This record gives sequence, structure tokens and C-alpha cells, in this order.
Amino acid sequence: MSILDEIVDRTRDEVRRRRRDVPEDTLRGLLRPHGEGRPFAEALASRDGVSVIAEHKRRAPSSSAPLREGAVLADVVSAYERAGATALSVLTDGPFFGGALDDLAAARAASRLPVLRKDFIVHPYQVVETAAAGADAMLLIVAALEDDELRRLYDDARALDLDVLVEVHDEPELERALEVVDADVIGINNRNLRDMTIDLQRTFDLLSAIPTGKVVVSESGISRREELEELERVGVDAVLVGSHLMKQPDIEAACRELTGVM
Repeated sequence: MSILDEIVDRTRDEVRRRRRDVPEDTLRGLLRPHGEGRPFAEALASRDGVSVIAEHKRRAPSSSAPLREGAVLADVVSAYERAGATALSVLTDGPFFGGALDDLAAARAASRLPVLRKDFIVHPYQVVETAAAGADAMLLIVAALEDDELRRLYDDARALDLDVLVEVHDEPELERALEVVDADVIGINNRNLRDMTIDLQRTFDLLSAIPTGKVVVSESGISRREELEELERVGVDAVLVGSHLMKQPDIEAACRELTGVM
């Protein structure tokens, strides 16, 4: 069983528990009116150069040690905003990444930036949960979903005014993202979630197969301004950076180095 399979199985169990604890009707009572979100996709597409989606991530699945000892979420996301990040990614998976759903509301309160919920979304309940918790967008991982699941979750998210980052890491997954939901925002994960290897070349290999007009995000394995400049030259709109930033002694300075904001 790959790490992705293990995480998805655990997530399905967690969702069953949460549905018992907090019924979906209760969550729907917490939904904000349409139009009160912060446009995630629009923010990425409208910025000159490559946008940085800066991620709050407590730990990696491969280790129980925190990426940043004693980190306070509000301090982290505020530093990202000051450093010129265009949007925030907040990892909410608990068992493998140490995150929590409450982190979304905390990030929204501490920053004016659009907030992406990064998690393993496998059930429609989680879509409602995402919107109720204050996120502006959510992640759907094509490798974790069947076509009917992908379509249902995508449509449910758009109905709740959530933008969707549809993540792929190879050509078959990209074809599904385009054919099943005609995704507007496509994330190319340079990390293979089945063996956890990272190769930035994945973005360059898949980019030519993405139709004009899509917002393209390169994810994982990015740590230097030169890499952003190279990605900008080939037409990438944004990068998502998590572990690299969370590990730096001065998180704001590290984010400024990527964004070019001094």
C-alpha cells in the first residue's frame, strides 16, 4: 500500500467519525453568503510574474517531528502576507500532517489573503466542511479519486463558491482533470504521492499539454528564486511552497526571497 492509499483510507475513516459528531445540516448553517470569499484563482491569474502560494504545514508524513518547532499559525501566515505571498495554503490533515480544520479560520482571521484548504478531499461532506471553516478554495487530488468522485466533488465545491486546485502528476491524470471537470486551476505536483520522489521536470513535461487560459500551479520541490524565474518563462502562473519555507530560520525573509518583495 502506498502512502497515498494509506492516507486516503485513514481519511475516509476520519470523515465517517466527523459526520457522526457534526451533521452536515449543522455545517450548512455556518456557511457564509456567496460573494464573501476571497477569489483564489483570480488572485493567482491577475498578478504579474509567478504568484507564491505559501503553505502552513506542521509536519511531513515521514516524520513525527515538527517542521518548525513552536510555530504559531497566525505569526506564520502574517509573515507570508508581509513577504508578498499571493495566497495561503493550509494543510488540515491531522493524522499525517498534524493539521486541523480550525487552522482555516485562524489563517483567515490573521490574513487578508485567499486561503486554500490542502487536504485529502474524498467525500462531499468535506466540501461543506471546507466552506464552513472559512476556506476560499480546496485541493482535489486526481490520483485519490475515481472520475465520478472527482466530478461530484468539483461541482459541489463550485456550487459553494469555492475555487478548486485540481492536482495531477502525470499525463493520464492531466487528461482526466481536463476531460472530467475541465479544471480552471491545475496543480502539477512534482512529488509522486505513491513513492514520494520529487522531480521539478514534471512541470515542464506536462505544461505543453495544458490548454491556454488555464491557471497552472507548480507544487513541491521549489526553493529558489531562479526556479520561479525559469517557471515564469515557460508560462507557469504560481508555485506552492510549504516545507522549504516552514524550515527556514527567518520565514518572512525566505518568502521574500521567493516573491522578490524586498
